[in-house]
Amino acid sequence: MRIWLKDSERRPDPEPARADGRKAVVAGTAVWFIGLIVWFIWGEMLTDAGFGWWLWMCLTGIALGVIGLVVVLVSRRS
Repeated sequence: MRIWLKDSERRPDPEPARADGRKAVVAGTAVWFIGLIVWFIWGEMLTDAGFGWWLWMCLTGIALGVIGLVVVLVSRRS
């Protein structure tokens, strides 16, 4: 196996693969939303156990997911 190839010996670079980041961002945001629903169901118990900060974690995850979705949609248009 050779480490260095001359430019004339190299094969052409493959075309970049198109990935759909929307599905991943929506799935992650949905998981945070489910976590928020769980927190609203058992919020008092979680707060008593010292996990009240999970509310803010879920809200931050949802906010970052929405921002990520906007970024993916804008980059997809260009």
